[in-house]
Amino acid sequence: MNNNAIGVFDSGVGGLTCVSELQKILPHEDIIYLGDTARIPYGTKSKETVFEYAKQDVAFFRKHNVKMIIVACGTVSAVMMTYPIFENDELSSGVLYPAVKAACEATKNKRIGVIATSASIKSGGYGKAIREIIPDAKLVGQACPMFVPLVENGYTDRDNEVAKIIARDYLQVMIDEDVDTLIMGCTHYPLLKDIIGDILGNKVSLISPGAEAAKYALNALTENNMLSANNENGKLELYCTDSVELFTENVKTILGSDINGEIFRTTLK
Repeated sequence: MNNNAIGVFDSGVGGLTCVSELQKILPHEDIIYLGDTARIPYGTKSKETVFEYAKQDVAFFRKHNVKMIIVACGTVSAVMMTYPIFENDELSSGVLYPAVKAACEATKNKRIGVIATSASIKSGGYGKAIREIIPDAKLVGQACPMFVPLVENGYTDRDNEVAKIIARDYLQVMIDEDVDTLIMGCTHYPLLKDIIGDILGNKVSLISPGAEAAKYALNALTENNMLSANNENGKLELYCTDSVELFTENVKTILGSDINGEIFRTTLK
């Protein structure tokens, strides 16, 4: 058993989709969340810059002595395939491989779509991972740079006309290519799930990377005998690198008004 917290980080609030799932399936675990809101979005930065940011994010959690680090950022998850950010003995997970595994299990026609940040799409990481499982898969990638700003500014309601117009433009290629499974390859994107689902229809399986990473964490902690021995609900600590007020509003939208956790501002070096 291990009562240390699980660390989760993202460039903004998108990784809270992973936190939400963790709280459902691992209710007794303490969680520390970091949103690097001062430098969002990561998806428009170079691989080298994302790597430097990620190293600082990981260093933050090492100071907090967490037992596992979940990279709830699709961009970092893709970049770290080339630029490793963890030591060999650290229990960790990105969101890319758990999402790819779920997508390959869900697809019937082997036509898998990936929507992600520009950096994630350019990395080729999703295609490489998918073809390791399904060599003859048809991959359809689409960068969606406007999705993160929409989410960070609260444009997530399924009736929001601005979000619907942008989403239709991005997703038309998925309809044209007859994908039956879509990886929402940035953890912000599941917050637009209603809009995406309305456009693609219920015949397309939507894969949430944050939720899949949370399931991976459950299995990893169980296999390594590192689950918490606490019988009470776990504590939640949230950190951001910019405005606490704006971050708090977004957190309440995603996790609910009763956050049951403390929110702090921090700096990264």
